[in-house]
Amino acid sequence: MIVPQVLHRAGDTARELLWIFKGVMGENAYQAYLDHHERSHVDGPPMTEREFWRDKTDRQEANPEGRCC
Repeated sequence: MIVPQVLHRAGDTARELLWIFKGVMGENAYQAYLDHHERSHVDGPPMTEREFWRDKTDRQEANPEGRCC
């Protein structure tokens, strides 16, 4: 039946669009940090999510680069 295939593809498309949206909004930045940390920094535990966002905000405030607001 074609309907289940169409629904499956629609679900895949929705997940992909959500992933793109989160990337544009920066929401997946912590997960990207964890992935990077796991690959290259085995010397200590990663920052908590709260620590990560505080660090990111502090770096943006110290080095404003083309932000609109």
